[in-house]
Amino acid sequence: MTAKAKTRLYVEVPLSQEGIVELSKDKAHFLKNVLRLSPGDSVAFFNGADGEWFGRLDVLSKNTATAVLDHQSRPQSPMPDVWLVFAPIKRARIDFVAEKATELGVAQIRPVITRRTVMARVNTGRLEANALEASEQCERLDVPQVYEPEQLNKVLDNWPEGRRILWCDEGASGGPIAQALANLDEQAKSDPWAILIGPEGGFDEVERNRLIEFPDALAVTLGPRLLRADTAAAAALAIWQAWVGDWDLTPT
Repeated sequence: MTAKAKTRLYVEVPLSQEGIVELSKDKAHFLKNVLRLSPGDSVAFFNGADGEWFGRLDVLSKNTATAVLDHQSRPQSPMPDVWLVFAPIKRARIDFVAEKATELGVAQIRPVITRRTVMARVNTGRLEANALEASEQCERLDVPQVYEPEQLNKVLDNWPEGRRILWCDEGASGGPIAQALANLDEQAKSDPWAILIGPEGGFDEVERNRLIEFPDALAVTLGPRLLRADTAAAAALAIWQAWVGDWDLTPT
């Protein structure tokens, strides 16, 4: 067994010592015809609950693939409890958002329809596929949950108590994002969070006023340059991760 498998796959089955993983026809095709793997090759598996396990391909044909699990390479560890809540944007750029949000460790990807949102239809299946592929490639041990789009007001109506919102808005009263986060106490780093990114035209006044009055909502700006929505999402998440300390953790 190699020290590090080149291929990682997310599976929806329990993982345990000497367990058998049966893969779908699509995954069998991917392993055999795309990656050109053979029986005996190593593959890493994860399912969001049992950590990462190394396995050896036992059977690999056009329609079938099975692997025998050998050992757990990493135990399951918690991810930062942060959501990305954002107004949908054009197809290629929303794919970018799903991919980068996954790499940056979000737990949930939640499109919301605001008053100025242009893209009202979202292919959540495509977002899920992008998130899954990104999780396999960036060595996450889970895959973020992707939600169907909802109206922003409905999402706020059902907002869980105690989850803070970091919302990015031009001219926000909270000031620059790094400064606003630095002014919070240490306990805030342990709280559940959500990053809220508005549409390219920004939030309208009704939405802004509601967010200003919303409990535990912190308005911030992202610097002197006007950022596209996809860039803003990645920038805000990166700064939040640096502040909360996730980037300082040493992998086990």
